Amino acid sequence: MNYSRGLIALILTLFFNSSLVAQYLYKDELIFNPAFDAEIEKLGSELYQKTGISLRLVMLKKLPDSKNIVEYEKELLEEFNSPTILLTFSEIDTKVDILANETSLYNYFDKKQILSPVASPVQAFIIALFYSNSFASFKETLSSYGGTIIPLLAQKAKDGEVLGKYSGSMFNGYADIAEQVAASKGVVLENGVGNANQQSIFFVKVLFYGFILYGIFLYIKRKLYLRKQKNESK
Repeated sequence: MNYSRGLIALILTLFFNSSLVAQYLYKDELIFNPAFDAEIEKLGSELYQKTGISLRLVMLKKLPDSKNIVEYEKELLEEFNSPTILLTFSEIDTKVDILANETSLYNYFDKKQILSPVASPVQAFIIALFYSNSFASFKETLSSYGGTIIPLLAQKAKDGEVLGKYSGSMFNGYADIAEQVAASKGVVLENGVGNANQQSIFFVKVLFYGFILYGIFLYIKRKLYLRKQKNESK
């Protein structure tokens, strides 16, 4: 009898702990890392306690048949009563999206910036310079940067590093949304990643793309010099 009671207690404990861990990392078909689960849960729990907004992460192997990512998110959002923001990633479909169940929630974070494929203003300038077909397109591309998910997902990774890339990029985006929502609400997240790491990455990227720009400048200068030499020799 005591054994049965102990078994029931253990099952209930495991059930409630599992429910707690899955509260903000709502679905995980990719990572299965307790440390990753704990970090998402800690940050999501603090955000909810201080703002009343639930930020849930969904990581899928593949979207259900015949559904696009927005349709899937809309169905999932029907399960939640509280103000909820979903950050969803599907590996095989290579799709990332952010959807909220209340339109007003979009006022608390910049969806376009978070999902931008461009990480830095220098990179945005290079892309705008080479790929824009009009001044309006140039301005639009130049102002679209600061992505915290897609630039990391787009990086090549060795076979053993793919899950690390997924967890790093999705946590980066999750934390970005959480901190923007907190800042909009006038609160500070003790479990937030802060700006220090992001600023360090930003300066590294500025230096990197600065070298690229300098290389392009030298290349153009060399081509102009050779053309001039060729014209003078005629």
